[in-house]
Amino acid sequence: MSIFTVHSPAHKEWFRRQLEIDILILDHPTEKETLEGILDILAETCSSNKKEIRIAGDDKPKEVVKSRLMKLDSMHIQYVLDCLKENTSDVKNIKQYLLATLFNAPVTISPYYQNRVNYDLYHDKL
Repeated sequence: MSIFTVHSPAHKEWFRRQLEIDILILDHPTEKETLEGILDILAETCSSNKKEIRIAGDDKPKEVVKSRLMKLDSMHIQYVLDCLKENTSDVKNIKQYLLATLFNAPVTISPYYQNRVNYDLYHDKL
């Protein structure tokens, strides 16, 4: 059972299919609770009645947030899981951290993996 509240079962089911959550759970069984929490955050955010959603301290129009979140795919969720594993800072509000990471995933995924490739290539030469 997730700790997050879901307002729209339709949004939750849409994201479950779109993000291939059941496949991700099979691939990452130890991350089941995290994946279910991500699913709940996405559904809750997209079904919110608020006109603006706070992302990383900035209020953004709900429709902008919803549009970007609905562009996510399973690769973005894998990226978010990777970010969570590598984060060593003390996150005070994990729900807001996850929402910001999900919102920013489409624009940060490519530079993140490119940086990892560059790092690995450089350090393999040493």
